[in-house]
Amino acid sequence: MADRKPIESWLTDMDGVLIHEGVPIPGADAFIKKLRESGKPFLVLTNNSIYTPRDLQARLNRMGLEVPIENIWTSALATAKFLDDQRPGGSAYVIGEAGLTTALHDIGYILTDHDPDYVVLGETRTYSFEAMTKAVRLINAGARFICTNPDETGPSTEGPLPATGAVAALITKATGKQPYFAGKPNPLMMRTGLNAIGAHSETSAMIGDRMDTDVLAGIEAGMRTFLVLTGLTRPEQVENFPYRPSKIVDSIADLVDRV
Repeated sequence: MADRKPIESWLTDMDGVLIHEGVPIPGADAFIKKLRESGKPFLVLTNNSIYTPRDLQARLNRMGLEVPIENIWTSALATAKFLDDQRPGGSAYVIGEAGLTTALHDIGYILTDHDPDYVVLGETRTYSFEAMTKAVRLINAGARFICTNPDETGPSTEGPLPATGAVAALITKATGKQPYFAGKPNPLMMRTGLNAIGAHSETSAMIGDRMDTDVLAGIEAGMRTFLVLTGLTRPEQVENFPYRPSKIVDSIADLVDRV
């Protein structure tokens, strides 16, 4: 890595890197503070499409992490950007929460269950059989199938919850149609995020706690990758993957001096 250019911009996952179950991870506040003082472009990313950037900013602020709204990038925003590029001013039937519906409204999309261009599936705590049935019928009638992210489970204080990827599998089984996933590990989410802050992959780094989403997306987007061990991936699991991060560190605290 010695021949690579210095890191001028940073992308970091949120859950498992900066916070864990509603509590900031030691060093996260110092890392964000250092980034803001440095003036370097940065983004906090999440595959969770439930919340708007404003919601997430307030949530992080309550934990002592001051992240401006424009430095938050979600799978909902990446999905909206993709749809705006593909079919400007289109329509969609949406299963999801405010983070997704707001992002689609902001690009001028009409949300409807009448002959939509797309069925867009995102995260929600209240997946309903009625909504999934409607999605199946609309896809069978010709709507294109889009998902915010492929995560099969999500965290909760009681244990794992079924997430977008699991519900997408149900709809795929019922329709025979595979969705297009806009969120990690699709490098599209990274590239659109980098474009949003005017950064280039050659001088950018991605920090994550998951090999199968964060590190993979960073590698495929051409960035340096840092795996932290404060989330899902354990050190002994790294060798199970056919790719490796640029560096493994214990936590975000170990990267403060790299900014």
